[in-house]
Amino acid sequence: MGRDAKFNREVAVEICMQQIWRYGFEACSVKAISETLGITRSSFYHAFGSREALFLEVLEYYFTLSPDKVLNNADEAKSVCHLLTDFFIDICRVRAADSESKGCLAVNGIAELVGVNEYLGPILTDAVSSSAKRLEYILYQAALKGEIHDDGRLREKALALQSLMVGLNLMSKVIHCEKDLQAIVRQTLSGLGLYMQT
Repeated sequence: MGRDAKFNREVAVEICMQQIWRYGFEACSVKAISETLGITRSSFYHAFGSREALFLEVLEYYFTLSPDKVLNNADEAKSVCHLLTDFFIDICRVRAADSESKGCLAVNGIAELVGVNEYLGPILTDAVSSSAKRLEYILYQAALKGEIHDDGRLREKALALQSLMVGLNLMSKVIHCEKDLQAIVRQTLSGLGLYMQT
């Protein structure tokens, strides 16, 4: 790749993640990304294939860093309610600590691309659906452990939790106080019978 021989893919994906997270997908053209990475446009296409493919790679990398990765360990948690409470409190901590108030990359992508981008929109929609199903499974595990009562409305509660997750990440763009964000969590989880004092 000529002068791009020292191209480090992991570093490049991290840089691209920060750019897309900060400015949005549409603002990050191939030209802009190539210039930021110090590579040619042809090198960009050789490395990533397309802007959409890069976004998906960035999103996959982002999910390895985001607070919701702890939800993958729900089966090992002694208390599902504690796990959920700690998870949402952690979102408050992470978002309040972000001096740029970028919110969540995935939620930002949903707001920007669903219903607009014919390729990425459905993928992000499926990601939301999968997340809600994961939360429903977690609630089912809580019911099996006797932590909560299965009243036949676990899916509704899971959707409410998904809404809380999206809402927190959006609200953190304008509410920067961690205690205020935690108050949202406390009120919502208490209403769902899922809040556990930590």
